[in-house]
Amino acid sequence: MSISLTLGLIYLISELLLTITRRSRSRTGTKQDRSTLRVLWMIIMASVVAGVFVAGNWRAGALPHGRALEIAGAVLFAVGLLFRWWAIVTLGRFFTVDVTIEKDHELVERGPFRLVRHPSYTGVLLAFVGVALSLRNWGAMLVILLPIFVAFIHRMNVEEEALTRALGSRYVDYMARTKRLVPGIY
Repeated sequence: MSISLTLGLIYLISELLLTITRRSRSRTGTKQDRSTLRVLWMIIMASVVAGVFVAGNWRAGALPHGRALEIAGAVLFAVGLLFRWWAIVTLGRFFTVDVTIEKDHELVERGPFRLVRHPSYTGVLLAFVGVALSLRNWGAMLVILLPIFVAFIHRMNVEEEALTRALGSRYVDYMARTKRLVPGIY
């Protein structure tokens, strides 16, 4: 089995477990997802399938040092998933796969949330960079990463709007102090 296929299966299983175990079932929370979870899943699936197709059929996009890229991709994938899970564990009961604000919602600023506002997304995007690198094709990287990045930007906008409504100036101040995905950059 190829590294990219193995990474994809690990991610899929990880996310399915999250979807089953961490979907909001709250009676006190307000769902504000606006179908971003469904859209995100559709874009991820379509982008990965298209990326695999491009990698297998567009030889001109092949990158040199294939084995080294596969290994680097696997390492980035693992680091990304670990960072994502650190964020999920840090959020505890406030983490759900659908955007939901609990009545007693708190602003979490510890762990990876000291570094960026959306460490879970930083981790998952880093994991997708790893998957894309493992395909060893720059066209496949673009086909995978651009749509997925745009979908996560939309999701972050929805989350930040919901958190600003719920937490007010505390969240606005937090947004002013921290970057979205990459410390000191974005």
